[in-house]
This record gives sequence, structure tokens and C-alpha cells, in this order.
Amino acid sequence: MSEVRNSINRRQFLAGAAALASTSSLPVKGEKRMTGPKKSVMYTMLPASLSIEEKMQMAHDVGFAGVETPPIFDKSEIANMRSAAEKAGIDIHSVIYGGWDPPLSSPDPAAAVQSLQNARAAIQSAHDLGAEDILLVPAIVDASTRYAEAYQRSHDAIRKLIPLAESLKISLCLEEVWNNFLLSPIEFAAYLDSFHSPWVHSYFDVGNVVIFGWPQDWIRTLGHRIKKVHLKDYKGGPGLFGGADGHWANIGEGSIDWQETRKAFAEINFNGYMNTELAGGDEKYLRDLSVRIDRFLAGEKPLPG
Repeated sequence: MSEVRNSINRRQFLAGAAALASTSSLPVKGEKRMTGPKKSVMYTMLPASLSIEEKMQMAHDVGFAGVETPPIFDKSEIANMRSAAEKAGIDIHSVIYGGWDPPLSSPDPAAAVQSLQNARAAIQSAHDLGAEDILLVPAIVDASTRYAEAYQRSHDAIRKLIPLAESLKISLCLEEVWNNFLLSPIEFAAYLDSFHSPWVHSYFDVGNVVIFGWPQDWIRTLGHRIKKVHLKDYKGGPGLFGGADGHWANIGEGSIDWQETRKAFAEINFNGYMNTELAGGDEKYLRDLSVRIDRFLAGEKPLPG
């Protein structure tokens, strides 16, 4: 908040967070502005027909400040990505690793070791790309993995990842997802706290909790633990027609109360990246998505009416 310290005080900043967000979220080429939540787009959402430079430039031109990429291991491709992002004034802020196949909680010892190796490679990739973190799914509970086993195995594995994360200054941002694990905000908060590490955070996905909870509840409970955010909508949810038989939707077209969600983010003073995780599309589609996020950040409904 140092950029605005001379013009408004902290209380005024929090009171006006929604209004500031809509103006500060549009980047100036070559400038990375840090006031308020920042808009980001999944790199894979950009048109596949474009070159790396064209993709980065389009992300900037439609109003995004950053991109989130899959892990990249080819040194020349990493160099090209970084050069294109810098030229366009775009921040490669995160690597969406995941970690599903195989998961850290696998009952197969060899698979669990492979998962740990894959995660370490993703951490290195994030460092090489100049990112801040990796998105990591901590565990999967299924017919072959009991909840208690998933908890212990994933906990042990993440503890092994922390030294590398710390040495490379890459945060491990754990995501709540449809993996039958960490099914309440209270449990998720306790799980994160149990590591006692500044390198373990939440990558909170607004849409993923809709079938069993309310985003604003999770946000207020997780609070400062949230480092990054995924934005998408879901039609259906608890107490709503559709339930688990609902479907993903564009921002503003599902069941999420986006104005209440924005209030929750303002209450916890969240100023990190909010990254869209939706189907990709052309420039017109991406511009529309960017406007929807601006409206959300301004405390308005993403869609008029």
C-alpha cells in the first residue's frame, strides 16, 4: 500500500477497496502495480494459434496484469516466456502444477516418491519462470486411501518440500478441489497452520467449494492464509436446485453471490492475484471476461441487471 500512503490512510483504503480495484486492476505496459487485487488469466486460456509474444501481449491488452502457466522445463521455452512477459508488461506469477497423477497421498510407495519428485520439479520450474508459487493439490481420498492416511502422507510429503520451497523462495499454495479432502474451511485452516511455515498457503478456488459450501464463508475463515485465488462460477450448490449435478459457468452466470464474495475479500484485505480458470476463447471473449472481473472488484454484479 506504499503507493497510496500519501493520499489516503489505511482506513480509507479498506473502505474504498472496491472502487480502487476497478481502476488499479488495469495494468500500464511495463509497470507492475501492486494496489488492490490483481487480475490474471490462465496462460492456456489464451488463443492456441498465437505465438508466445502474441499471447502475452493479448493478455495485457485485454486488461490482465499476470498469467499462470503450467510447469515448463525446457530452458529455451522458459527464456522465451520470460522475455515475452517482460516485453508485454505481464507478470508470470504462478505455476499451476496440481499433483493429481500420482498424488502425494498415493498408497503406492513408488508413486508417492514420483509425486514428490514431480512437485520438486514444479517448484524449480516456478523459480526459473520468475513465479511466486506453485498450485498444489495436497491429497486425494478414495476407495484405496483413507482420509487419515491421505492427511498423514500428504503432510509428511509437504514437509519434505518446504526446504526446497524456502531455498528458492517459492510458496506452496494448496488448493481445495474435488478430491474428498479438506472439506471445511476450519479443517483447511488447521491443516495449513499445522506446518508452521511461511511457505505454505491457500490457493483458494471460489468455484470449487460451491457444491458443499459458500465462498464468502471460506474466505472469512481462511483469511490471511489465502495467497492466490482462482475465479470461476458454478451453477448449483448447497440448498440450491442442481446441487452436485450443476455445471461450471462463466463469472456472474452461476450461483455465487459475487458481491458478498467481494466483501469477504475486502474484509481480509486480500491484495494478491485473482486468476481466471475457465474455458479459453478469442480476444472478444477475454475482453468480456476482464470487464466481468472489473465489475466484481468494484463491488458490482459481474453482469449488469
